[in-house]
Amino acid sequence: MSLLVVGLSHRSAPVSVLERAALNVDAQAKLLQDTLAAEPAAEAAVLATCNRIELYADVDKFHAGVAELSTLLAQHSGVGLEELTPYLYVHYEDRAVHHLFSVACGLDSMVVGEGQILGQIKDALARSQELHTAGRLLNDLFQQALRVGKRAHSETGIDRAGQSLVTFGLEQLAGREPVEAWAKGKRALVIGAGSMSSLAAATLARAGVHEVVVANRTLDRAHRLAEILAEGGTGTVARAVPMDQVAAELTRADVAVSCTGATGLVLTAEAVAAGVADRTGAPVTVGAPRVPASSAPSAPHDAAADSDEACPLGLSGDGAAVPRGVGFSVMGEEAVAGMDAATLEQHAAWVDNAPAERRDDPASEADTITALAAAVTATGRVPERRRGPSIVETGNVLLALLDLAMPRDIDGAVHRIDGVRLVDIESLAEASADAPMADDVERVRAIVSDEVAAFGAAQRAAHITPTVVALRTMAADVVANEIARLDGRLPGLPEKERAEITQTVRRVVDKLLHAPTVRVKQLAGEPGGAGYADALRTLFDLDPQTVAAVSRADKINEPTDQNASQTDPNRGRA
Repeated sequence: MSLLVVGLSHRSAPVSVLERAALNVDAQAKLLQDTLAAEPAAEAAVLATCNRIELYADVDKFHAGVAELSTLLAQHSGVGLEELTPYLYVHYEDRAVHHLFSVACGLDSMVVGEGQILGQIKDALARSQELHTAGRLLNDLFQQALRVGKRAHSETGIDRAGQSLVTFGLEQLAGREPVEAWAKGKRALVIGAGSMSSLAAATLARAGVHEVVVANRTLDRAHRLAEILAEGGTGTVARAVPMDQVAAELTRADVAVSCTGATGLVLTAEAVAAGVADRTGAPVTVGAPRVPASSAPSAPHDAAADSDEACPLGLSGDGAAVPRGVGFSVMGEEAVAGMDAATLEQHAAWVDNAPAERRDDPASEADTITALAAAVTATGRVPERRRGPSIVETGNVLLALLDLAMPRDIDGAVHRIDGVRLVDIESLAEASADAPMADDVERVRAIVSDEVAAFGAAQRAAHITPTVVALRTMAADVVANEIARLDGRLPGLPEKERAEITQTVRRVVDKLLHAPTVRVKQLAGEPGGAGYADALRTLFDLDPQTVAAVSRADKINEPTDQNASQTDPNRGRA
């Protein structure tokens, strides 16, 4: 077994990198095909969720495999290899098995103990089966991971330690209130009809929202989800609308959840501002965040500064929104979060032409603008950089937004709109960092360790089986040849005596081989046991081609994916 995993997750990379590296279904398929075409890989599977991207492969060379898989991830994610490399992690053989089993149990999730990852692992397995990129190793690995995850949830209280990302997100939106009290009577808009969106819709219905409106690019899927919700017995009204009705529905919604596979924004800040404008009776604009005077250093009033050309974006302030004398270097990235490239360039030009007395630290400011410009080049928009979510009084929120997509569906700039509350993957990661760990986590870790040892032993034992079969085949050939020689020397030997001699010789050979073959299988299950197969081949001078032929025959006799999915509930699509 030479299992290798190369990936990145919310634990190793910032959300901005995960967002850019996100792979849609087509990109995942192409990555699998290209990985299999690469020389070091014989099997491949991709596990891609909202907070992780991992490429699993059976490789024959470790260093070459790491280099190839890292390069392929960079090529298909669109993030340069040099930029991506610092965020990548690598696990090999037993450590790779341990990692996937931990992921399946929810130990590596953003919300520890969440069970949704099991469905995502099942989807990853099904995709690799459909594309014929998963062989015996990855099929065994992913199916065992599913069993380990189910065992952890059934034998421990890990479910109490965690919850789904949907539930956790809704709790963040609800603030101090219980989700049921917060959601009661609200109108909800759910954008998307995939597994995450369906879970969000069902959770909202159970929480007591009055209405759930489902919007999806494929209207039939939206209708099916709405029908399921309406028949769920919760009393929630459910209906489906096409995607072009999202803007209209946003003006009525109290809460909106979005999780689509779109590569661009589904809800812009302008669309959200328009959605809440009618409720306030006044136009709502998206502007730079206001900085209270207490948060900015005081600066002496300078008459010369009064005559300076004002910042075209109003970031220099007039003493009301921002104190006079506060420049870009004081307000920092928060002042330009959400700007597009053209606007940033306009502001940068104003900063470059500013007199020295208006700028606190020109050198530092130039470095900041350079870094932001690089971010704009990559993403098209300056990333939002806000503090972690704080509990707010929900009564002041006109529209609560939950963005569970990666890359994001909702423009991060909406947090600057009065009356709008946004919770997204980034804020959930910050909020979950301090989440308490349950006592059951240690029990789950023990289960994972036991299962890793059992899986490794089974794989090592399976590795030696072709050698044992080849040895017994050679012994059977020896017996057959000797009986043939006996027939040549004693052609008149009665059939009864001949059969008794044949049976006796076979019993002798079987007894001689029984103890060593049983023992070698036991030893093969231990660490380093693969060497016993080599010893058998050497001691008995077994033909390597015969051993390889047995291995090929085993693979040919494996059940097809379709048949296996009918007999094993852990194989195939969910």
